[in-house]
Amino acid sequence: MGVSHQLVLFDFPDDYLADKGRPLQQAREYDAQFWMNRGMSDLGRRLKELENPIVGRAKNIVFFLGDGMSIATVTAARVHMEQSSGSAFPDGNASLTFENFPYTGLVRTYCVDKQVADSACSSTAYMTGVKANSGTVGVSGAVRENDCKASLDSKNQVDSILRWAQMAGKSTGIVTTTRVTHASPAGGYAHSANRGWESSAPDDCLDIAQQLVTQSPGIELDVILGGGRQEFLPKNMNGNREDGRDLIAEWKVRMMKNHRIYEYVKNKTELLDVNLKDVDKLLGLFSMSHMSYTGTKEVERDEPSLSEMTMAAIEVLRKNENGYVLFIEGGRIDHAHHQNLAHMALSETIAFSRAVDVADTVTDPEDTLVVVTSDHSHTMTINGYPSRGDKIVEHVDRGGESYSILSYANGPSAKFHKYQKQPSKYGDKFDLYPSLVPMSLETHGGEDVAVWARGPWAHLFVGSFEQNVLPLIMSYASCIGPSKGKCSDR
Repeated sequence: MGVSHQLVLFDFPDDYLADKGRPLQQAREYDAQFWMNRGMSDLGRRLKELENPIVGRAKNIVFFLGDGMSIATVTAARVHMEQSSGSAFPDGNASLTFENFPYTGLVRTYCVDKQVADSACSSTAYMTGVKANSGTVGVSGAVRENDCKASLDSKNQVDSILRWAQMAGKSTGIVTTTRVTHASPAGGYAHSANRGWESSAPDDCLDIAQQLVTQSPGIELDVILGGGRQEFLPKNMNGNREDGRDLIAEWKVRMMKNHRIYEYVKNKTELLDVNLKDVDKLLGLFSMSHMSYTGTKEVERDEPSLSEMTMAAIEVLRKNENGYVLFIEGGRIDHAHHQNLAHMALSETIAFSRAVDVADTVTDPEDTLVVVTSDHSHTMTINGYPSRGDKIVEHVDRGGESYSILSYANGPSAKFHKYQKQPSKYGDKFDLYPSLVPMSLETHGGEDVAVWARGPWAHLFVGSFEQNVLPLIMSYASCIGPSKGKCSDR
């Protein structure tokens, strides 16, 4: 199966190229053959990918989650990345790493009880295959937010793909730029009626940090990297815990008792000094709360980048002959949007793409499934009719009207009643972008998000489907969890 196509070269007269000083890449777009050449090349690539889908067993799964990474965010980040590279006139050829993956689909993100998802119910869906109520993690829709008693009922607790992997003898890990006890990673190891019970919980319920380091599957994770040290430390150590426990010290004791070779690191320098090939268990908590935004004096803060954490995690996990499942979250895309910091959200998305590139480069598509998606959308849009050369993070002036190209439906910036971004003394990335409805924090959006995939059975991630189907496809690709025994021929 294939397509025959010929790339046709074309020439422009000198006066055509010099027309009003237009750059060559803009001028060539006036020629119909340019678009035919480009389109046929893309068609040929797609047909070639369809000829040989990879259908072997996925030994490894790397699951990337861009928190709040709406389709508008992906588009704007792509344009911003190209414009930041020095191109005076973007030609549309730039792509974030995962946009080059061969298979793409649309994911429906609503909760059991809400049209617009939060990061807790969505995490439960993409981690466990079961949709849940807003605010809850690792439990079914039978558990309402704050219902501790219902969350303790084992029939209401749901296992995640991390647990499925552990039961199959695979190594597992979580990496995030948020607190490791935050909603997105928590869906992989905790059962909680409230995502906010990170360091304390009512009645007989265990807080999320305690579940991570004392309960299965959290205690069996081989890699835990991110922020949130405060959730593990007592008040007298500047932590949030009121029970007086130092869960980091307790984790170390458990590792020693189980005769594991472990490392606990608190900054980038310590992480880079670890001999990862000799480590069984790696715990890294690089900040008291969430990790810092990308590009905000990274050297001074001595925090590793998401790319560096991704590489470290893979180095530790890849030693297992049975393979691994690794969850990686770019969590601060979401936080920037909540603050109407559109420029920062795009920078975080580009950093997230670099981490995907690391995983894509160091793993083999023949045995490693890489999946990239988001948990929910945001209210940011790309507005008006800006020219192709207009900087997407700036504003445009048209017919006496001036407005920011990026803006929000709601958020804290609405109090300024401005149509242009508000400059920040902390730098361009902290500029406040306009919004319409005043709110203390900008909200999530309810439209579908995208998923991109490459590797074994990646061709199943196409079409439009429910968010809870994501881990079920992954389980089938790797023959674990609910798909164990259904693919013995692989």
